[in-house]
Order: sequence, then structure tokens, then C-alpha cells
Amino acid sequence: METEKLLKLDLGCGTRKKEGFLGVDSRKFEGVDIVCDLGDSTKAWPWENDSVDDVNCSHLVEHFTARERIHFVNELHRVLKKGSKAFVAVPHWCSQRAYGDLTHQWPPVSEFWFYYLDKDWRAANAPHNDFYTCDFAITWGYALRPDIGTRNQEFQQFAMSNYKEACADMLATWAKK
Repeated sequence: METEKLLKLDLGCGTRKKEGFLGVDSRKFEGVDIVCDLGDSTKAWPWENDSVDDVNCSHLVEHFTARERIHFVNELHRVLKKGSKAFVAVPHWCSQRAYGDLTHQWPPVSEFWFYYLDKDWRAANAPHNDFYTCDFAITWGYALRPDIGTRNQEFQQFAMSNYKEACADMLATWAKK
């Protein structure tokens, strides 16, 4: 009996495609399997509805404009199977990592944006945002600077609240509802 092969995408993989994933990028780097501009709001992504099992997306979303980010999340939602997840990493908005690369778009990605990706939250709090069609359950945490990550949890919490450079990245899991 043949088992179904899972469709796993590494979106914006650059030269570091995740093992076992299909590499997707806007440029043909070594290891990129599909060249595709994922932010182009005039084009649907080349995958069928509900066809993708798993997504990795590290340090891509911050390169999109606001309109491109909305297109990205709507298309991601369209192609993911129900219950499937996307791992998304972006620079923390309070870290110099968010501002140092001038190809990053304004505004930087913040935790509050994640709420807009939930259909029920939008209906209750931002009904004017009808550009979104996605519906994700999102959890997130942080990648801390190494010197803070080795400290006790109480200090880490204090640092995340009070020190600008404590969090290097936001690490989120977006699950399609």
C-alpha cells in the first residue's frame, strides 16, 4: 500500500531550505524548488485549496508591505488543510533585527497583528478589516538573546517587559481553523 506524500512548504527559504520541505522563494537560490512571489496580490499561489500539510516560514513576512501581508495570510489559509499548521518566525518589533535590514517593510510585525488573523476576533474588534479571509488560531513566544535566555524565568519575564533588545524574534504557530 502506497502512503500519501505530505506537501510541506518552506516559504521564503532562501539558501536554507528546511529538510523534507519543498523550497519556495522569489529568487532562484540553490535549493529553491519553486520560484514564486508570495506577496503578489494579483496572483493566487500555485497550490490547490486545502492541499498543504505543513509550512515553515522564517524571516519572510517582515519583507512584505501591509497589503502583501494580508494577501500572504489569506493565501496561506486557503492552501493549508484544516488543522494544519505554519511555523512563522519574524524579528521582534523591538529588536534592532527588525530595523537593521532595509528590505524590511514598515510597520514591523508586532504581536498585536496576530489577533487580526482570527476571524472571531476581527468580527468583535475590527469589523472594518474585511480584507482578511483567513482564520487562524495562533500561539507565540520569543527567542531571547542568549545572555538572557540562560537566566532564570523571573529575570527573563522582567527583561522581556523592560529591555528593548531582550527578544530577538517572535516565534508563532498558526493553525488553520
